Amino acid sequence: MNEATSISIAIADNHPVVHQGLNAYFSQHPQIQIVDNISNFLQVEPLLSVKNIDVLVFDLELDALKSINEIKLLVKQFPETRFIAFTNLSEEIYTPNAIKAGVSAFLNKSRSLDDLAAAILLARGGQHRFNEKLLQKLSLIAKQNKSERIYRKLSTREVEVLRYLSQGKKNNEISKLLSLNEKTISTYKLRLLNKLDVTNLVDLVGKAKKLEIF
Repeated sequence: MNEATSISIAIADNHPVVHQGLNAYFSQHPQIQIVDNISNFLQVEPLLSVKNIDVLVFDLELDALKSINEIKLLVKQFPETRFIAFTNLSEEIYTPNAIKAGVSAFLNKSRSLDDLAAAILLARGGQHRFNEKLLQKLSLIAKQNKSERIYRKLSTREVEVLRYLSQGKKNNEISKLLSLNEKTISTYKLRLLNKLDVTNLVDLVGKAKKLEIF
């Protein structure tokens, strides 16, 4: 491999099979080299502090990753590193917040590894890769009236709280996960009820299922 053109990447994912599959796929790649594999978000900052990682490929469901806002902080802390979300979570729901966080690409794990490789190459060159049809759809939604774009008006925190509520977690559990007090979680819950036009938690979870939050 030509070191001058080598792109050093790290994989942050909970699942050994993902690490094995990506290592096998990229082992013969002429430009991309996997230099580290980690399985917990707490390992990310120490890794980026000691190694020159061009691109971090991470799962939004990575252990100990509580909020995409934590990725936003890392994007600012390590401006030379590009971040690519490679996850099973919905592109439609999470792409807008990923863009706000400064992520270079968002790919669902149903996409091919060729797509992932292309996204890595683009990211290293300072370009972005997102689902073009989805971006067009989001652009159209932004021009529609309030009732038609209600699902897109959820903030990053509201999406996160909704996801945890959908998983059956209580307010006190969510407050610990997001390092917020219970009163704040209750406020987010009330906002969600209002924005999704429901009056109880059961209906709120029902809306979450339609949105594929979990």
